Amino acid sequence: MEERVKVLAVNREARRNYHIEQSYEAGIVLHGTEVKSMRLGNVNLKESYAFVRDMEVFISGMHVSPYEKGNIHNRDPLRERKLLLHKAEIARLMGYIKQKGMTLVPQRLYLKGRNVKLDLGVGKGKKLHDKRGDEAERDARRAIEARMKERSRDG
Repeated sequence: MEERVKVLAVNREARRNYHIEQSYEAGIVLHGTEVKSMRLGNVNLKESYAFVRDMEVFISGMHVSPYEKGNIHNRDPLRERKLLLHKAEIARLMGYIKQKGMTLVPQRLYLKGRNVKLDLGVGKGKKLHDKRGDEAERDARRAIEARMKERSRDG
């Protein structure tokens, strides 16, 4: 049986600013009103990052807008949220982080069945020249595709 995946939020800055070497799927500890707000698409990963503290992984900077009908049950929109990973995965992540320049970058948030999951990438920050190279590559690919379309219309 195939599980449906609905993407709630994507961190476009992740691939632009980091070389993602490995990805992990993590569960996330949430309250009811946060889940309802996320299902409506009121979540932003842009400024978020993850870190390890006391053999637990947390995400910080993820903004979940308060649920409209949540009244007193709404939580702080920018609170730290615990990520759910196996101990072996956390140990592996800690090994990556101790390497120079490695960081945990949230890439996307999605619903898998009834559960909210976070795609957590282990990445190394890109230098300015790397970003320029990626941009030049992307522009070249677009130009080639445009030429191919042009030729197919003419021929």
